[in-house]
Amino acid sequence: MISVQEAVKEVVKVSPFIQEALSQGIINLSAFARKIHPEVEAIVKKEIKVGAIIVALKRFAIELRRNDVGKINFLRQIGDLTVRSNLTEFTFAFLTTDVLLAKQNELLTRIKDEKDTFCTISQGVVETTIIVSKNVQETVEAIFEDDKFISNFRNLASITIKLPKETVDTPGAYYTILALLAWERINVVEVVSTYSELTVIFRDEDVDKAFSTLKRAFRT
Repeated sequence: MISVQEAVKEVVKVSPFIQEALSQGIINLSAFARKIHPEVEAIVKKEIKVGAIIVALKRFAIELRRNDVGKINFLRQIGDLTVRSNLTEFTFAFLTTDVLLAKQNELLTRIKDEKDTFCTISQGVVETTIIVSKNVQETVEAIFEDDKFISNFRNLASITIKLPKETVDTPGAYYTILALLAWERINVVEVVSTYSELTVIFRDEDVDKAFSTLKRAFRT
């Protein structure tokens, strides 16, 4: 049988924002306990008192605050931020592997002499996304002109975050970064990662606020 503590965690974990508010002690525990009371009772399948939920919330808050120490230590290890502007994103429907590889090769060959050009290609199950610098967007359009474009976003910018090598073994590392942006209601268009870099794509009008938000957090 699931305990009240486990049921409360199950309810709270659905909302990262509630977790954040709980860890920072800025949520009214009594009011919140009353709000989730029916849901917790449904999970444990018996009647429980609101006071038991409040106790469970307090214990979970302590656990979250311990995790916050780890988050702060992780943020302090973040390296440089690199900003790029004038990017364009293309997403098109599935192509056969042979055709896609041939077109990717043609694209990379044609832009190899372009200086300071950004190009990343992400192949999904039924879609492929290419993000490039504005100076080579016409090249992409020419190579893929016969293919079905699903979306095309212009006037984008990116922030590339240099991550510590330990990130790969750090639970919630990406969430910690993306949550900072979500709290500030900064929209993320795309996310691309490598072993020790995380590149986040924004619309041009959001990149300055995003940079300030991340820079401030990494100096905590």
